[in-house]
Amino acid sequence: MRLTWLLLLFSTALSAQTDPRIYDIIANVSAERIEKDVTTLANFGTRHTLSDTLSATRGIGAARRWIKAEFQKISEGCTGCLEVAYQKDLVKKGENERITKDVWVVNVVAIQRGTKYPNRYIIMSGDIDSRVSDPNDFTSDAPGANDNASGMAGTLEAARVLSKYTFESSIVYLGLSGEEQGLFGGQGLVNMAKEKNWDIIGVFNNDMIGNIKGVDGIISNTDFRIFSEPVPPTETERQRNMRRFYGGEVDGISRQLARYVHKNVRVYMPEMNPMLIYRLDRFGRGGHHRPFNDAGYAGIRIMEAHENYTQQHQDIRVENEISYGDVLEHVNFMYAKKLTAVNAINLASLAWAPPAPEKVWIGGMVAPATKLKWSKVAGAKGYKIYWRDTTSPTWDHSRYVENVTDFTLQGIVIDNYLFGIAAVGENGSESVVVFPNDIMK
Repeated sequence: MRLTWLLLLFSTALSAQTDPRIYDIIANVSAERIEKDVTTLANFGTRHTLSDTLSATRGIGAARRWIKAEFQKISEGCTGCLEVAYQKDLVKKGENERITKDVWVVNVVAIQRGTKYPNRYIIMSGDIDSRVSDPNDFTSDAPGANDNASGMAGTLEAARVLSKYTFESSIVYLGLSGEEQGLFGGQGLVNMAKEKNWDIIGVFNNDMIGNIKGVDGIISNTDFRIFSEPVPPTETERQRNMRRFYGGEVDGISRQLARYVHKNVRVYMPEMNPMLIYRLDRFGRGGHHRPFNDAGYAGIRIMEAHENYTQQHQDIRVENEISYGDVLEHVNFMYAKKLTAVNAINLASLAWAPPAPEKVWIGGMVAPATKLKWSKVAGAKGYKIYWRDTTSPTWDHSRYVENVTDFTLQGIVIDNYLFGIAAVGENGSESVVVFPNDIMK
């Protein structure tokens, strides 16, 4: 009895451990550097996808060359730890109504290669391009300070901070183009990832992380939203049928990624209020995680909670005493620092963690217990069994186990809860939770 109690106490203590490196990452994110980067990006005048590519000071060409140079500078500071390159695709005139001429959509890619799982990738992205009221106006000033110089600056800053560490899995810092014209940059990157058989763990799309004053008058520097779709659009007919009888309507891979971010923020940044939004994106709108979702990858959007539409996609002007335009004065750099830290700690946690179990079986129909079984993960010290009420958005209960790949939760009736399994590494880092994907009779 005493031994059982000690083992339970040990497992509880292990599961409650925090990693001091995560606090260091938070502390090392700089609002000053983010402000400098946002200012530089805004000062390119316009970064419209169809804008000037030859000027050294104006247009998307100058912007992407500067971003690439910044990644290369970061790499020089970590003895070449980043593989920096362009990824590009030619989009022909007429592809949609926003492509009025042939254009090269060019992304900037910086890969911090993992030491143990180099082909497993966690991606943080920001958009390079900007626009004004007319989406086809590629000459007018469109500084895009918040949308989306803030997300791009956050991605650069995350690379600066995380390049000081080594990780088991690879991290990709990504500048995507063509978002405002039809998500072309994301689609191009997805195509490349599929060609190279990348194992993508998850995508953090950062689109507008700098505004704290909403058009509704609410001001908050702690609220932020995590958008995630319920289940992948690539699910099979068998998977859809299984959901009818076994659950999982809100437990797809993107939703689990969102919960992962939510949990980590609650532990390491309790001053922040992460809001789980059960939508692919804002109502009727889209972002650059969608091409990844469409291809079956886990992807979420991290962004401010309170938008101000007078500062999005607007010609710079004053009208009825309202100042329109996405300019520097509307960006709160301390808030952008916080959301950059949100990304950085989750990139690090996932990149330090072992892979998630590929298979999770569940059983226990008409029984006073729930049975779980999962595939063994090489490099895992143990596993976390999670469960929650069927109406709860978060994993609220857990049990840590070692040296087993199956376990029975006595007294936990399968009908009343939802379940999942995460792998835990030697350092305590956890994988994303895997919802059961098969049944034990």
